[in-house]
Parts: sequence; C-alpha cells; structure tokens
Amino acid sequence: MFCFEKSAGAVVFRRNKNKIYFLFLHYKSGHWDFPKGHIEEGESEEQALRREVLEETSISDLEILPDFKKHVYYFYRAKGEEKEKRTRAGISVNIFKKVIYYLAKTETGKVKISFEHIGWEWLEYEEAMKKITYRGPKRILKSAGKYLENVRHGK
Repeated sequence: MFCFEKSAGAVVFRRNKNKIYFLFLHYKSGHWDFPKGHIEEGESEEQALRREVLEETSISDLEILPDFKKHVYYFYRAKGEEKEKRTRAGISVNIFKKVIYYLAKTETGKVKISFEHIGWEWLEYEEAMKKITYRGPKRILKSAGKYLENVRHGK
C-alpha cells in the first residue's frame, strides 16, 4: 500500500559578478538536491516553499519568478526514524511523492543549514548538473537554466 504526499521546493539562485549560482543541499542520506518539504495543512505551495527554504537554509529574501512551476514524481520507502514514526502512526512506509518546484532568486550568499543536511554549495549550472543526484531534480535544473537564459536574452 502507498500513500500520496505533496511537497514544495525551490530552485534557489543568486547572481554574483554576472554569473548565476544555484543552491544545493547535501542531505544526510548522501544525495544533493534543492530545499523542499511537506506542504502543511492550510498552507499554499508558495507558503510551504518559503517556510521550507527558511527552515533548511535560513534564507528569507526570496523573489519567486513568475511563469516557472515544475514538478517531479517519485516513489520511496521510508527508512530509519521516518519509518518508525510512520509505523507507530499506522501510516504506510511506501510513499508516492509529488514535489512542486518554483524558481526563486535571493541576494543572500550566506547559508545556515538545518539538522536535516550535512552541507551546502552555491554552484554554477555546469557544476550543479554534475553534482545533482537524481534525474527528476536534474530535469528541473535544466528547465531553470533554460528559463534564466531566455530571460537574460529577452525571449
């Protein structure tokens, strides 16, 4: 049996000396990804992504770019503490997840990560494409790169 969960996240970027840098978080499980998390009851997608980015990175000055909203779907099986909590609550440990990503600009370069992460990096597009772990977020990054390139060239 699977349960469905919806999360929101952000492809956070900043400009520095005419270059674009994307923020990536190093998760305890070993993968590199964007900040994201569960949409809580009563929250909009945008409220959830702002809360998650703030909780996971301490960044609060997000400018969400219009016309960029992408999503990924994936399955995973809860492990460790999450599995124990779900089992105690009688919730399935098999999760079908949808994550909606927005593109968000920040002026902040300093990041303070949460307990959920073991590191972070601001990476230029090519470096980021090499570092990102999963295919879904890689596709999101590719779309974000094209979007920003088109905006830069007035398309």
